Amino acid sequence: MGYTTTENGDHTTIFLTGEVDLERSPLARKVLLETVEKGQHLIVDMSDVEYIDSSGVASLVEALQASKKKNLDFALQQVSEPALKVFRLARLEKVFEIR
Repeated sequence: MGYTTTENGDHTTIFLTGEVDLERSPLARKVLLETVEKGQHLIVDMSDVEYIDSSGVASLVEALQASKKKNLDFALQQVSEPALKVFRLARLEKVFEIR
């Protein structure tokens, strides 16, 4: 998994790439939670995510919950088809705001 970030005022977009799996999800979790801790509204672009497993989904859920506690926006955008299938199987497409 790789990532890049862009900041625009109080909004940060994190672009995740590659595989977000058990080996790589701790990095995703760290980056997501650090962004929330800074008080930034968060958009996660998943257009280049090739694979995501339950640990990757758990990292996103944890960041969503942390965002809600701080009254910050959290959204997923351009979710790749492989990732979207996982969200649908877990019935999470209604939990996350997906743009």
